[in-house]
Amino acid sequence: MPIETLARSDVVTATTDESVHDLAETMQNEAIGSIVITDGDAPVGIVTDRDLTMHVLAEGMDPDGLVADDVMSDGLQTVQHDAGFTEATGLMSEHGVRRLPVMDDDGNLDGIITVDDLNELLANEHQELAAVVRAQRPPY
Repeated sequence: MPIETLARSDVVTATTDESVHDLAETMQNEAIGSIVITDGDAPVGIVTDRDLTMHVLAEGMDPDGLVADDVMSDGLQTVQHDAGFTEATGLMSEHGVRRLPVMDDDGNLDGIITVDDLNELLANEHQELAAVVRAQRPPY
């Protein structure tokens, strides 16, 4: 199953100069854990709720004056929209990330896929498989 059928298309973005306060407020208002950071139309990083905790709070930084570029994760990992489940989970595992921006064939941001999305898919597939097993097992 291609990632594009699983990815969320309503990915929230911000620019590199967006304040840390605004990023946190957006995460709270949108009930999300990450924001893809863009430079023009190109995704260049991601800020997660964990980044805010680890880079701002844990390091005792003053959030006033900090912007996305100061706290975003470097080396943004992305996945192509036509990649499969295995490729996406492989990238997540290899790079230690829980979120992958999804790119279309033209290199444009098309959505985002998260570990939670993939876990939900697996849970649904397990439910389907369990239904097959229940339908075919002998009565006890």
